[in-house]
Amino acid sequence: MGEDMTIRLDSEEYVLRRAEGGLEVGRRVDGDVTWLDTVDPGLLPAAAREALERGDTADPGLLTALRGVVQAEVQRGA
Repeated sequence: MGEDMTIRLDSEEYVLRRAEGGLEVGRRVDGDVTWLDTVDPGLLPAAAREALERGDTADPGLLTALRGVVQAEVQRGA
């Protein structure tokens, strides 16, 4: 994964970006990105990490991992 990776999940658009502290996860709304969390990619399942490396935004393992990150963010905000 080199640049930002955009993933459509349900009706939302998310952005993944490698950063020094890990993998940044953001939500894109009207062209702006709100960064939600930074996660350690090592905590993701192997299939999700492999999909990240391939840039495969349709990989079911990556989509499931992203759903988990988003759900954790929703629960923290509740």
